Amino acid sequence: MTKQDQVAVQTPLSSAPEAFTDAEAAVSRLEALYAQATNFLLDRFGAVLRGDRPERRIRAFYPEVRITTTTHAKADSRLSFGHVAVPGTYVATITRPDLFRNYLIQQIELLIRSHGVPVFVGPSTTAIPVHFAVAANPAVTVPQEGVLDFPLRDVFDVPDLSTTNDDIVNGTARPLADGSGHLAPFTAQRIDYSLARLAHYTATDPVHFQNFVLFTNYQFYVDEFEAFARQMLADPTSGYTAFVAPGNREITNPDEGLPALAKMPQMPTYHLKRRGGQGITLVNIGVGPSNAKTATDHIAVLRPHAWLMVGHCAGLRNSQSLGDFVLAHAYLREDRVLDDDLPVWVPIPALAEIQIALEEAVADVSSIEGFELKTIMRTGTVATVDNRNWELRDQTGPVHRLSLSRAVALDMESATIAANGFRFRVPYGTLLCVSDKPLHGELKLPGMATDFYRTQVSRHLLIGVRAMERLREMPLERIHSRKLRSFEETAFL
Repeated sequence: MTKQDQVAVQTPLSSAPEAFTDAEAAVSRLEALYAQATNFLLDRFGAVLRGDRPERRIRAFYPEVRITTTTHAKADSRLSFGHVAVPGTYVATITRPDLFRNYLIQQIELLIRSHGVPVFVGPSTTAIPVHFAVAANPAVTVPQEGVLDFPLRDVFDVPDLSTTNDDIVNGTARPLADGSGHLAPFTAQRIDYSLARLAHYTATDPVHFQNFVLFTNYQFYVDEFEAFARQMLADPTSGYTAFVAPGNREITNPDEGLPALAKMPQMPTYHLKRRGGQGITLVNIGVGPSNAKTATDHIAVLRPHAWLMVGHCAGLRNSQSLGDFVLAHAYLREDRVLDDDLPVWVPIPALAEIQIALEEAVADVSSIEGFELKTIMRTGTVATVDNRNWELRDQTGPVHRLSLSRAVALDMESATIAANGFRFRVPYGTLLCVSDKPLHGELKLPGMATDFYRTQVSRHLLIGVRAMERLREMPLERIHSRKLRSFEETAFL
């Protein structure tokens, strides 16, 4: 910034980048810079709300972490992350380092160890929108346009969607203006945008989200999840510490009540917490691929270690029975919501670690093993469509495509969740439960559904939980393998 710019813009006191070879110290510096910037904006914004019209533009900047390497020496080839592909300078803007502290320490520590050079931490040149600066402070709200007697954007920076995108994860991002590459899969603005959306859609603060996320499409699973959570809180050896419901209602005692919200959010979300974020989050995304994409678009910035779909599906084979499980090993994508970001010709592979964890969890909960497991579970292709009433169309086309794909089940969310997991490099999987067989006259009607829900939902939810607990015990490098990484990836996971 030139001296002339500094006269025209009021900013916090600037500081030079500092070199760090200790990851915790680097993250502490990121926290200090972020706090300085946001406190500056909050202070000036509060003065504006009290009627103090500023004479200069007010601006503060995200902190950044930067590294420069000069050697082609290979890093540990067993790791799919924690190192850059070729020599050069790489940079990432950082937001909410308090929320991402453990993640940042881990990623920076690997980076320093892999390349044997320090990282540099200092202010970036990317301005923090005032909306994002106040987002973590519920006592402050940004008034709508027209409430103030001057345009807010004349004084403060506001969110700019032209620079808030998925170019990095979609593989279309260009080098930065100074020629440096991207160190992380998301920019600070993109993360802030999703953190705000998550709070809106789920009615829980992002700080409560755990590293292992279950998605479901029915409220029945929420009821079972709460019951399971209370059992875990009653067991001092379980390792689970708290349960959080929409509205950030948190309990640590299994007998505590959870008053219902007057108005539930679009995607009610519940968190069974464990030390270090190693618990389980359950998101009721409702029905449809649009909701599935919306939820995963935003949860991805939290960098979870795995997400799984545990919901209901239509069984497509006569050999299936209501209540049988389907473990997806491939997806027929007719959901259409991700076609612009991830073309349908991109394969969405099954991930061995997830598949094994789910199969072992089914065997554990059902007490059935080996070949006998096939009596209650099929492994095959799951078709995901965007038309809930696909059965009412001329079946010549849809049924023929389902037959050609060898699909064994159909739903409206699973392929979307898997495809977005692939796109965002988040390990994914699907275990569905057959709730109707429309091609064989067994429709989802109230009387049939009651018995099904009573007998199967509890077992299905427990299988999802057990699978997550198995994944939690795996080394991080096994879960985040190279199967989800392309030729040139960001160093940060």
